[in-house]
Parts: sequence; C-alpha cells; structure tokens
Amino acid sequence: MPQFCLDVAVLLDAESEALLVLGQSGALMIPQLRQLYMFPERFSHLPAYAFPRLRALLDGVEPGGDPIQMTIGEPKHAFPAWVMDVIADNAIGFNSYPPNEGSPGLRGAFCDWAARRYGVRLDPERNVMPLNGTREGLYNAVMALCPEQKGGGKPTILMPNPFYQVYMVASLSAEAEPVFANATLETGHLPDFAGLPEEQLNRAVAAYICSPANPQGAVADAGYWSDLLDLAEKYDFRIFADECYSEIYRDVAPVGILQVAKAKGADPERVVAFHSLSKRSNLPGLRSGMITSGPQTITAARQLRSYAGSPLPLPLQAAAEAVWADEDHVVENRRLYAEKYDIADRILGNVPGYATPEAGFFLWLPVENGEAATMKLWTETGVKVLPGAYLAQEANGVNPGDHYIRAALVAPKEETEAGLIKLRACLYE
Repeated sequence: MPQFCLDVAVLLDAESEALLVLGQSGALMIPQLRQLYMFPERFSHLPAYAFPRLRALLDGVEPGGDPIQMTIGEPKHAFPAWVMDVIADNAIGFNSYPPNEGSPGLRGAFCDWAARRYGVRLDPERNVMPLNGTREGLYNAVMALCPEQKGGGKPTILMPNPFYQVYMVASLSAEAEPVFANATLETGHLPDFAGLPEEQLNRAVAAYICSPANPQGAVADAGYWSDLLDLAEKYDFRIFADECYSEIYRDVAPVGILQVAKAKGADPERVVAFHSLSKRSNLPGLRSGMITSGPQTITAARQLRSYAGSPLPLPLQAAAEAVWADEDHVVENRRLYAEKYDIADRILGNVPGYATPEAGFFLWLPVENGEAATMKLWTETGVKVLPGAYLAQEANGVNPGDHYIRAALVAPKEETEAGLIKLRACLYE
C-alpha cells in the first residue's frame, strides 16, 4: 500500500467512486470523488494535445539518425541583443505591480506600428490592450464576449480545421459549440465559413481565422477578409483574427483585417485582431501580445482581465515597447526565412502536391498517412515532424490533416536543409 506523510494512504473505491483515506486512527470515506478529480463534462472528450500525442507515438522508439527537430513552431533566430539592455535599464519595474491595461508607452508603440503597417490609426486608450502572449487573449476573448445563448439555442463559435487548439478549448469553456470548417486544398487552405449550415451560422457569436494560416501558410487576401466581414455582418458575429504570423512572408506583406475593415467602414466592434512579438521578433519567451478592437470590446476584455489576467512585468513591457518600434530586426528575420523558403523549394519543389508557403514558417506536406510518415521518418532518419491529424478534428466524416505532416522551418538553415534532404529521400523517393 502506498505510504504518504503522516502514515496516510489514499485509495479509490471504484464501485462507489469515493475516496478512502486510511490512517492510524481509522478510515474516512469521502463520497463523490469524481466531482473533485475529473474534468467537467464539457472537457471530458478532449483529445490529447498535439505534442504529448506525438511523444506517445514515438515513445521508446529509437531515431534512425541524429535527431533533427522540425515539430514545434518555436522561433530560433536571434532576437535583438539590445532587448536585454532595455530590461536591465528598467529592472526597477519588477518592484511594482504592472497595470492591468498595459503601460501607455507599450500601447502607444503598438498603435504606431499598426499605423505604419496597416494605415490604421488606433486610440491607445480605447482600442488596444497588451496580453501575456496572444493565447491568453484568444482564450479570454470568448470568455469576455460570448453570450450564453443566441438564436434560441447554444451559441456556436466557428473555426478553421486544422486549427490552433486554444480555439476549441475556449469555445468549450464558454459552453459554446465549436464548429469546424475544413480548410483544404479545394478551399485554398482557408475555411469556407459561408458554406456552413444556416442553422449553425444563425447561432454564431464568433469566428476564429488565422492568417497567415498555421499550418498551411495560406494568406487571406482583401477579398477574403471583405467577404468574411459581410458574413459576420449578416449573421451578427465577431471575427477573431489571429494574425501572429503576419510579419513572416516572402515579398508582399499580407493584407490585415484592420485595413480591410477600415476601407469598408465596418463596425470596429465586429473585428478583434491579435498580434504578437513571438514570431515577428523571435521573442516567444517575452510573452508580449496585443488585442485590438472597438472600445466596447476592449472595455469588456479589460474588465475580465482585471479579475483573471496576468499582466506582463513592467521591464518586459518596456522591452516590448522598444521592439514594436523597431523594424530593422524584422527585415533581417524575414531574410533568414526567405533563405529557407528557397531551400525548401529547391529540395521539394518537384514533389507531387508540394505547395510553397505564402507566409509563416511551416511546410504542410502531403503524405499517404501522417502518423505512418512521421514514424517512418523518425525511425529511418531521426527527423521529427508532426502528423497533420494532430492539429485537426474530424468534421463531416473527414480529418483534413490525415494526409499531411507539418514541418517547421525554424532551425538554422544548415540544419533545416539537412532535415529536408532526409525527409525527401525517406518519404518521396
């Protein structure tokens, strides 16, 4: 029997689903244990997260060569060296609680960037709020803005499929119904929300859209954004635009929802855009993101954050302010990714079904079976990728990731080239 402090053992009585605590003074039965240790029902069928699932797939399996990691989208290029100086110069700020709504300087720096990038003038007092990484904002936007009912029933939240997993969990947390719109080769790897059933659209309160898309690298053009804004107006839902990869592209900067919404005169409350320094500036550990929308939406987000948020420490906000104001390092970052785009095109360009990414830093590569290809690649070469099915859900009888693997182009170019050469030889020759 397991021993714990104070010579107490804890057992689960499976039949009664109660906790039996055995100690020196006797036994104590605590009923209804499942209510204490299990997820709520709405989370009870969550699939394993992509990376633990990958570990389970490859657990105990030896690599067929020196490991080359091409799984997680964690930027490896150097961030600006002067970031450390800014943090050190502002270290006294660690002695203070950071403001919930972010420092005026950081909010102003983001608004200046949005004006340069999108030609949109935002009010730093009314239109923006810093985030402790955009995942916080992508989750809490649903918590702050999703009503309990719409159209006489449970609200729906639309999302692309494949998708960033926080979209689904945020929907379930608000007891909304996640609705998956398959993003496939036929749809240009962007979701066709207009093709969803009318009944689901009538109950829609929000639609997540990632552009440039993770994992496919597809970019929403001005026409796509305009049509989505019209659809949101028709069915009265918000657009949650996840644009965290917007600054990694080949030649032409991706159009953003802010500039299209401005040109159309769209209701600013209908657009909720998210941006980050993680990919743009190779600073995922800084945890600096930003949400922008109309003043009513930002007020609601701030109110929830005052209870449940975790503001970025002031020295890190000072660093983020300086990083948003600088473009030189971003240009250099794009140059490094452009070299790797060219490497990928050279090595894989004549592989049937290969599509060079428009933006972002992932390759979405066609295979017969994603899990089988991942296992074969690992056991024969040591190259580790992610099965596409792990980033998607079955919808309309199809998992749109089944026949793909995702490979990240984040390692130095020599390592990236070596990995892609092995990948081609193993899977396509």
